[in-house]
Amino acid sequence: MTTINYINTPEKLAAVCGQIKKAEWLALDTEFLREKTYYPKFCLLQIATPDWVACIDPIALPELDTLFDAIYNPAIVKVFHSCRQDLEIFYQLTGKLPTPIFDTQVAAPLLGFQDNPGYAMLVSSLLNINLSKAHTRADWSKRPLTEAQIEYAADDVIYLCQIYQLVLQKLTALGRADWLKSDFAELSNPAIYQADPEKAWQKIKGKNKLTGKQLSIIQTLAQWREKMAQAEDRPKSWLMRDELLFDIAKLQPETVGDLTNVRGISERTVNRYGKELCQLITAAKNRTPIPLHEKGRAAKKTQQQEAILDILTALVRIRAEENALNPSILASRKDLEVLLMDDDDECPLLHGWRYSMAGKELVGLLKGELLLGIQADRLAIINKG
Repeated sequence: MTTINYINTPEKLAAVCGQIKKAEWLALDTEFLREKTYYPKFCLLQIATPDWVACIDPIALPELDTLFDAIYNPAIVKVFHSCRQDLEIFYQLTGKLPTPIFDTQVAAPLLGFQDNPGYAMLVSSLLNINLSKAHTRADWSKRPLTEAQIEYAADDVIYLCQIYQLVLQKLTALGRADWLKSDFAELSNPAIYQADPEKAWQKIKGKNKLTGKQLSIIQTLAQWREKMAQAEDRPKSWLMRDELLFDIAKLQPETVGDLTNVRGISERTVNRYGKELCQLITAAKNRTPIPLHEKGRAAKKTQQQEAILDILTALVRIRAEENALNPSILASRKDLEVLLMDDDDECPLLHGWRYSMAGKELVGLLKGELLLGIQADRLAIINKG
């Protein structure tokens, strides 16, 4: 049985940092809470290699600079499963992101797994182990942590070590080990983890039903809510739920008294923010809203366009079958629609391994440089030249 080192003193931290510096790669995971805060509350960091495992207690330690200095060494590969929330914590605490990274959730579909496979599913499929769910809803901020909690947390990186080695071995055997470099590099893009209050309104569902003053108001209120939630470190919904933003945008209250009559708004919110909100609403009513420019609002596709999409789908199926992939991993119907209609450089088919496997040929088909035909009773890509 692997000995779990619980790190809760500067002396123990210094020792584990020495071990980190010697590693070629690290399996990493975090435990955090977010129910009552805007930013995730960092509660535990699990790290493992094939030789050792440690659970580091950030609540007990006075500083973590030496830890992050060791982890951020670019010579060490950082291995995660579904890394975005973990990396958000790293970015929040240090203002930068570790590189290089390897995400088993991103890599597994290249071995025939479904898109975005869960960690427990990979452990079961690759290691034939069923993970315990006993502490899924544990409060990781409470101290002391029980021995069972520490073992539960450590299992996440102990098995991640094994999964990483198996996945990497299989990818290498298939010649796919380098396919995901651009995907992993994108996960280390700071823009992903920066919440821009000015763009907060774009995440609100149903905004396309608003126009003119209503749209301008909800854009303004969404920005205010995001800034306030960040400043007070509280969940956005604790300040105002989306439904309330919509009601205010539609009713357009001009005074604190009017605001009081909006259904669902609390007395505390009115007393604390009422005057400021009314000023924001008045200003928004006199300002031209930011245009929606929503994708997917184009006119209904013609029968010709649908037929072209069917042809592109056929090519995707051919290449996916050749590479033992689920076609949806290579390209979804939505991806093909973007390629056909939007000319969007962010389309995944124009980058990385997807471009090499199918994207280049799809572009060739659209430009008329390639044809999809039948040869020896099989669909085949034919060079028009």
